[in-house]
Amino acid sequence: MKIVVVPSGFKESLSAEEVGLYIQQGINKVDPSYDVTVIPMVDGGEGFAQTITKLKAGQLVYHKVTGPIGEKINSFYGCYYENGLKTAVIEMAAIAGLKNVPYHLRNPLNTTTYGVGEMMIKAIEDGAERILIGCGDSGTNDGGIGMAQALGVRCYNTSGDLIQVIGGGQIHHIASIDYSGLNHAIKHIPIDAAVNWKNILCGEKGVARVYGPQKGATPEQVDLLACNLEYLADLYHEISTEDLKYGNGTGASGGLGAGLIAVCGAKLHPRFDIIMKYIQISDAIRNTDLVFTAEGCLDYQTPHGKIPSEVARIAKNYNKPVIALAGTIGKNAKINYESGIDAYSSIIPQPTTLEGSIHDASKWLKNCAENAMRKVMIGIIIAKAMNSHAS
Repeated sequence: MKIVVVPSGFKESLSAEEVGLYIQQGINKVDPSYDVTVIPMVDGGEGFAQTITKLKAGQLVYHKVTGPIGEKINSFYGCYYENGLKTAVIEMAAIAGLKNVPYHLRNPLNTTTYGVGEMMIKAIEDGAERILIGCGDSGTNDGGIGMAQALGVRCYNTSGDLIQVIGGGQIHHIASIDYSGLNHAIKHIPIDAAVNWKNILCGEKGVARVYGPQKGATPEQVDLLACNLEYLADLYHEISTEDLKYGNGTGASGGLGAGLIAVCGAKLHPRFDIIMKYIQISDAIRNTDLVFTAEGCLDYQTPHGKIPSEVARIAKNYNKPVIALAGTIGKNAKINYESGIDAYSSIIPQPTTLEGSIHDASKWLKNCAENAMRKVMIGIIIAKAMNSHAS
């Protein structure tokens, strides 16, 4: 039997490579002769820079930049050459990701994308001629205004005083934005961003309302963030003719997508389209018998551009069955049956704490994959028996 495993990572727990390895081990516990191919996937979030850089035989470059809560952290970007052009691959999650925000400080009113702008400057100073940014797994909701300030943009209050805006909770203090100090090189370097195409900046399905609670925002704080992003979109509109409130991808990484368009003239791309330029999975899926995929949480948001649904979409083109394994099963997960996932299961076998689930994730994932494979084998046995009786 041929089996392809195309997993995403389990955020703050296991990388996509580790998830794939443990699923493979679980499958092969049922039968070591199964031909299992693992193709780890990234979605613009954690692991984006390392994966793309590795595939392009590049290297990681380390710099100290501002983290999401304002302290200096050691981070990195990837660098590779192609057709004589030096490309920098910046991973937003490695700089201002949720994993860099301690649990007791998770409040998107106070987290900033300032370090993302700093890393962009570092990459340009290092000779980058093109920038590719992965937007995902963010711990911020500041609409990219932190990044903008790092790039030289100035914010002023109603009194005309220069202010430092830190976090999405302070956006309403901005009366005007001055772009005259914007780093000159930013205006002339191509910038592409891999984003969740379904994420929009504003409205009831805007990024503050959909993802704010996951980043620690209370209902009242969500309302403030949503209002502030509406206001920021109006400020950005002074220099951008694009639809920043409801345009595809504008809400990526807490609104960083909108900031990249307005401030940097960046082009946003569906993250799966970007990844597919580097990681080929269609042929592997076409030539397999069964597909496994995985995600940290499977819920109503999964069909909106997340890896399991994209894998399932490709698999359905070739009528291949898809099993999804998840750390947790969330609200309205059944909607994933409509996107092509044939069966799904949580790896967690018993009540536990978050720390406990992270600690035991590898063991549980391996066991869950084994159990899923054993159920598949029961189905195969029954099918053979029915065919035998029919004949």
